[in-house]
Amino acid sequence: MAPRFSKDFSSKAKRGVKRKQATSKPAKTNVESGPNEEIESSESEVNDAIEDFFSPDNNQSEVWKGTQKLLADLSDNDETAQEKKLRLAKQYLEEIERQELERANSNEVDRDAVAHRLLEDALEEAGRLQRQVADTYGQVKPEDIRIFKGHKLSVTCVVLSPDDKYLFSASKDGALIKWCCSTGKRLNVVPLARISSKKDKKRPKLKPKGHKKRIMCLAISYDSKFLATGSEDKMIYIWNPEMMDITHTFAGHQQTVSGVAFRKGTYDLYSASEDRSVKIWNLTEMAYIETLFGHQGAITSIDALGRERAITAGGSDNTVRIWKITEESQLIFMGNNGFIDGVHLINEEHFITCTNEGSISLWGVNRKKPLAVVLNAHGVNAANNMPNWVTAIAAMRNTDLVASGSCDGYIRFWKCEIGRAHV
Repeated sequence: MAPRFSKDFSSKAKRGVKRKQATSKPAKTNVESGPNEEIESSESEVNDAIEDFFSPDNNQSEVWKGTQKLLADLSDNDETAQEKKLRLAKQYLEEIERQELERANSNEVDRDAVAHRLLEDALEEAGRLQRQVADTYGQVKPEDIRIFKGHKLSVTCVVLSPDDKYLFSASKDGALIKWCCSTGKRLNVVPLARISSKKDKKRPKLKPKGHKKRIMCLAISYDSKFLATGSEDKMIYIWNPEMMDITHTFAGHQQTVSGVAFRKGTYDLYSASEDRSVKIWNLTEMAYIETLFGHQGAITSIDALGRERAITAGGSDNTVRIWKITEESQLIFMGNNGFIDGVHLINEEHFITCTNEGSISLWGVNRKKPLAVVLNAHGVNAANNMPNWVTAIAAMRNTDLVASGSCDGYIRFWKCEIGRAHV
């Protein structure tokens, strides 16, 4: 049974901008000459003048080079859609061959490796790629665990840079910290912004750098150009991860910003809030795009991949929603029971959720009900005989490896077999 579709989910802002059609009129050119003046030029004289003008000995020869470049650019713009696809495909293939040469440290291209990469990329684009890696992971050794100490209160969120060099963390103390993954040292600390009081009148006014309340979510762009943070102060800050300076701020949510996520390979940012709305921002233009409505409860989690879609968990409304932005519709998935606290995409076609009832569920976008459910995933609390709340869920993209965290203090790894609908 297919998931339900719901139309008209957003108070959609006009994305198309009306452009005034300019009517160009030919410019009038007035040429005046004396009654007795005559202009006579033979064709050969004109050609000689042009050759002299564009000759290498002439200082104006750069004009000819500029003209050639302009004509070349114009001819590139005249290519057909099919020619453009072919050109981009060739560039893509050349890039894969270059990467494989660097990886193999050889002068010859391994055609089998290139074919394998092309197949994986095609499956990933279709949302059906799943690498089998779970069996390669064993028991974690103590020496493989690195501990980062620096926050004064509980950590609320962490994000790793795409190159695995840096870790960014935030906590209830309001601080944002940048860490070096190899050494474990703090590279930069942005404390909670101090709110001025009447006693501060005699002190010099300093522009606060961090959020005014604790940070609840983090996301980093695919190329580490932007770091986004969402806070209880209802604001979204965009940072330069290198210098940890604020480059822009977004306001619009009416309550705590509970989640932020970048669309893969783009600067499109999706944000979720306890005000039950999802907002879309474009960081290339640093502009607001639109707001999406539909959840009946505070949104607790948001995620995105390459497609122009976002997936959210509605917490107390017990639903997961996939927002199909270009189609202006949404897919609604009803949970079995409990409070859906987290959602994470495995690939474009499958995702996983966790609840306060201690369950983990595997879903497919074409099925209304879960493909598989693990009850009491982290056991039962002996004190109250209640399942331990699964507070966090994550997946290694396009693989069969899933990790969950719980209030019992443990992180558990799961093998997710989509073909067998089993976790």
